[in-house]
Amino acid sequence: MSSSADTLVLGASGFVGRALVAELLRRGRRVAAAVRGSAEPLVEALARAGADTGALTVVRVDLTRPGLGLAPDALPAVRDVYNCAARFAFGLGADEARAVNVTGAVNAVEWTAARPAPRRLVHLSGYRVGAPGGEEDYDRLGAYEASKREGDAAVRRRAAELGVPLTVANPASVVGPGQYIGLASLVDDLWHGRMPAVPGTPATFLPVVALDHVARFLAALPEDPDAAGRDYWILDDSTPELPALLRLVAEHTGVRAPRRHVPVPLLRRLPRALTGADPETFSFLSADRYPTGPADAFARSHGLAAPPVGEVLRTWADHLVATRFGRGVAPAGPYGYQGVAGSRTWIAGDRRMPAHVLLHGLPLDAESWTPVSARLGAPTLAADLPGLGRSGPADTDLEHWLTELLEPVTSRPLLTAHSLACGPAVRYARRHPERIGGLVLVAPAFLQDAPRRWVRDLMTPMALRRVSAARLASRLGVPAGPALDSAAAALHRPGTARRTMAALRAGRRQQGALRRELAGVRVPVTVVTGAADPLACGLPAAGGAVHLTVPGAGHYPQLTHPEEVARILLDASGAPAPGAPARRTGRDPEHTP
Repeated sequence: MSSSADTLVLGASGFVGRALVAELLRRGRRVAAAVRGSAEPLVEALARAGADTGALTVVRVDLTRPGLGLAPDALPAVRDVYNCAARFAFGLGADEARAVNVTGAVNAVEWTAARPAPRRLVHLSGYRVGAPGGEEDYDRLGAYEASKREGDAAVRRRAAELGVPLTVANPASVVGPGQYIGLASLVDDLWHGRMPAVPGTPATFLPVVALDHVARFLAALPEDPDAAGRDYWILDDSTPELPALLRLVAEHTGVRAPRRHVPVPLLRRLPRALTGADPETFSFLSADRYPTGPADAFARSHGLAAPPVGEVLRTWADHLVATRFGRGVAPAGPYGYQGVAGSRTWIAGDRRMPAHVLLHGLPLDAESWTPVSARLGAPTLAADLPGLGRSGPADTDLEHWLTELLEPVTSRPLLTAHSLACGPAVRYARRHPERIGGLVLVAPAFLQDAPRRWVRDLMTPMALRRVSAARLASRLGVPAGPALDSAAAALHRPGTARRTMAALRAGRRQQGALRRELAGVRVPVTVVTGAADPLACGLPAAGGAVHLTVPGAGHYPQLTHPEEVARILLDASGAPAPGAPARRTGRDPEHTP
């Protein structure tokens, strides 16, 4: 164990702790990060944050033991201690909660007092916990909040007895990538259409604060001698009241916000099976305001400025949707909701200079292209069609939506579409040949005839609304994975399954017109079908298009054979495979068949 660390962060593997460790390392501090289990998640998170871990020491501690379970001579150079550790969950037993939130917090004070020259102990409490006059009513508040209140009082008392320089930080609901509890559960219910009414009153105030701002604020506290003995409520006082906050998120994500309210006393009387909420969360639903003046003054004096709260909430909502509220992994590149032709459209990738534009078919979303785009080695743009997947509905047709989606594009990308999306892709290529370098149609629905049994068994609103990811994968004949998880989650939202079926019916009515439109497309066209596609019976000739077949693939070759599809797209675009030497191509970008 290194003895050079000057800062100990307890709870370093937690949501706030990880961000604080990264910030301290960026400031040149030598950090001992205390964890109880594996250090791997913390190290991986720091690597993703771009933090240099050369000055990092990972130590294993047991907060519930005197001395934190460390040797008496461990970490002698530590001057600053941050206690970010807490047992945060609802439904805890009192003893379980007190072990960390009370006993552990006092152990942190006593360990700090035993340092040769302690400069500061920063104890993270909470904006509700640190409220003046707070009581420790375990029956009314629940074990989590009551134990945090008890721990807050015990820390102050013991620090005064031992002469430990203490600063108490009371952050609000900290939001940012990785936060999936608390307010996130309300956003989850909102996005999935499970919120018939707003809990609380029009004045209910659930303040938030950005994770990065909290980390910078905490990092600056020990360096300011005037912060010793002070309390700071770290929250954005401009956070909208809860009904307005939910409307902001709803407008951003293209869903409806509830207008009715359910008062907290009524919520407490309703059965949990009906509310879907743990009764412990109700104590956070209040109209209370908090003394933010000292924290605002401290931030100004140290050149810290919290980002606009609306921007914070929208970015966080994008992250929640991208990760399916903590059930998946966010894409590596840019992602989020943007306005396109009146639809709040889910977009992933580069909307300025993509080499490839990828449009999904039914009943999938843009996630279905991830296995292919990961193999292209070039910027891609993928979007959920309006009213499908994660996108909100639009009051316009797919052709107009696609035109507006590609309006900011300054490159000449290869436009690739699957199944239903081949229709609007053909019409766009017919009208805007100068904007794209070529057209690839994968399992084009308008060139195929879906057996009625296949449509009846799978593509019905009721079947889609109830389908699980595993059953959807089985019915489509594709491997289970993130693409099917994402598609099934979206289909469970109100209206998505119905709109999916309506889009299928509309596509079937346009087959003849689209076949005629394809004949007039004046960019290179490649048609790709799976050799085992049940819909590919009697595929008609597609004019001058190149027709390629993927052996062993069905109707979704991008999911079952992504390497082969990626190779076809690279050939169609004239680009070398990733890692391959550049090659010459005889294709003229202005070539027309």
